[in-house]
Formats: sequence, C-alpha cells, structure tokens
Amino acid sequence: MTDARHIEAQIYERLSKVIDPELGRSITDLGMIAAINAVGATSQGDGDVPSYDVTVHVELTVEGCPLSQTITNQINGAIVSYPDAKLTPHIEVSSMSHDKLSDLVAGLKAERKQNPFNKPGVKTRIFAIASGKGGVGKSSVSANLAATFAALGYDTAAIDADIYGFSLPKLFGVHAQPTNLNGMLMPVTAWGVKLISIGMFAGADRAILWRGPRLQRSLEQFLSDVWWGDPDVLLLDLAPGTGDMAISVAQALPNAELVVVTTPQPSASDVAVRSGLVALQVPMKVRGVVENMSWYEHKGERLEIFGAGGGRRVSDQLTETLGYDVPLLAQLPLDPDLREVGESGRPAVLNEDGALRSDALGRTFRELAEGLLRSE
Repeated sequence: MTDARHIEAQIYERLSKVIDPELGRSITDLGMIAAINAVGATSQGDGDVPSYDVTVHVELTVEGCPLSQTITNQINGAIVSYPDAKLTPHIEVSSMSHDKLSDLVAGLKAERKQNPFNKPGVKTRIFAIASGKGGVGKSSVSANLAATFAALGYDTAAIDADIYGFSLPKLFGVHAQPTNLNGMLMPVTAWGVKLISIGMFAGADRAILWRGPRLQRSLEQFLSDVWWGDPDVLLLDLAPGTGDMAISVAQALPNAELVVVTTPQPSASDVAVRSGLVALQVPMKVRGVVENMSWYEHKGERLEIFGAGGGRRVSDQLTETLGYDVPLLAQLPLDPDLREVGESGRPAVLNEDGALRSDALGRTFRELAEGLLRSE
C-alpha cells in the first residue's frame, strides 16, 4: 500500500468516529463518505513530516442540511489532527441521490419498524407531564425539565403532545420545521433537546380541531415516523385534563410515568388529582407531583400568593387512592424569569451558554431530574 493509500484508509477509519448529529450514526455507516483522495503536496512539511492534500467527498442526506457545517467541522478536525503527516483538508459537499437516500431511509425504518419506545428492554425513561387544568405552568415545567436533563448530559427528547395548545416550540425558540428524509422526520434540536410539535407544521396561529382516532394517530406518528435514535429520556407535554391524549399516551407508552403539575390553591389541586387518577384506568404509574408557583420571593420574604398545600394535598390523595407512594417531588417558586426568559426562546433554567443555572432554581430542577431517574 502506498503512503497515499495508507493515509486514505486511516482517514476513513478516523471518519468512522464522526457521528451524524441528527441520525446518531457514523457518517461512514450512513454512506455519507463517497470518496477520499490523498495527494502528496508540492511543498512538504517541516523536517521529515510528509504533507498531503486530502479531498473528502461528502454526500449529505438532504440538500442544504442545517447541520452540514457541524459535520464539515468534525471532518476537518479528524483530518488536521492526524498525527503522522501534515494534512490539508478539502471538503466537497453534495447530497445523496434519490435512490441512495431511499435505501438509507428504508434501512433505518426496517430497524425500527414501529413505535420504538414500547419494545422489551428499551432503556428510555418516559415521563408524561400532566395537569388537571390549564394555566398551572405545565409546559414551562416540561420545557425546563427537558432542558435540565440535556444540560446534565442525558440524550433528551420531548414531544409536544398538547395538540390544541402547543407551546414547546416557542419556549425553546424553535422556528424551523423538521427535516423530511423521504417520509422520515428528523426532530428539531434546541438547547440540547430533540423536539417535535404539531406547531412546527401547522403554524402557531392556526386552530387544530382533532378528536379521537385522528388525535391518537398524531401521537403514533410522532413516535414512529420520527427518528429519535436511542434517547435516555423522553418527555411528553400533555394537554390539560384527562382527555383522549392522556389515554392515547397510556396505550402507546405503557412504560410511561406520569408527573402531575399543580398550583397550591384548592381549585387547581382538586382537578390535578383527577389527572393522576387516569392511572386507575390505564397501566401508567404516577411518579409524583410538582407544585408550581408555590411562593413569590419579595425582599427576603416568601409570599404565598396562591395559598399553600396544594401539592401536598394532591400527593396525599393520590397515595391513598392508588395504594402506593406518590411523593411531592418539587415545589417551584413563582419566578418571573420562568415566563420572561422562557418566552424569549430559552428555558429559564439555563444560562445563555446553555449550562444549567447554579442558583436555587437550577438546583431544584437538577434534584427533580435526578430524583426521577433514580426512581424505578
């Protein structure tokens, strides 16, 4: 093998460690590296170190792939860090042919075939975030909890299952649509979380009037027609109440664990209990209760604007009725940041660089996330 052919083989091996950020597979396994050509450079490197120009022909899955620069940067890094020669990379980017892409998607679909989250041995922990009524901050809790899992290093996915009142795209600052690979969708990634929402397709100003089978089908499509990879955690932001979507989640994801969000006042906690009692009708465990808007911090004093004790009441009633411990997992303050920062498109639990906040709010969400994962 000539020196150039040896370098080409070595570069191919190094590129096998470059992972497509959407599909979670090596770019060599996906057939994205069409060719590698190494040619001795006219001007040699310092001393005895040989110098080569290395041209890599990359075929992306779709034209204008939003993560093409990320992939290109990783390829460049793999080439210039080669230890035994001075290599100058030249990346030529194109897109796969229709037939090649069809074969790739068919292979990926054949691996999955159906909803990947209800198969035996699946490692993904699934948490469905529910509330008895709207206005208690359920979606804010969902968004910040998902962002916390991602910031802690977990592969995190989230489904906006609130078909009528979808809000996760806004809370994560998402304006893009999922990439469509011949009928297989790539979730949009924001703040480290892989997201899908009907709001990414319908537009935030259009009313959605779905019921029964069509509503259930929307969840099935989110689960089976989207390439999720193998996330550690999947969160579902459910619609308020105990309607069709809650039942659909229980049927499609019997291993899901329900987290009930309430506020302190009786009017919210009483209906929150009903959302937890869905577990009497379907095989879904209620993991615990989160009380939101528990107090407002004013000049060092905690003001209980919405009263007190709602989360504990929900916890106690569900524990008694269901016959197992349903703990009060967390109490979250009424924090203007949760609304103001969240509406700007960044989960409030994160700093601007995407790291988890180190203050009381960050610690509370960290403890909530870690507590959920400790539970079996």
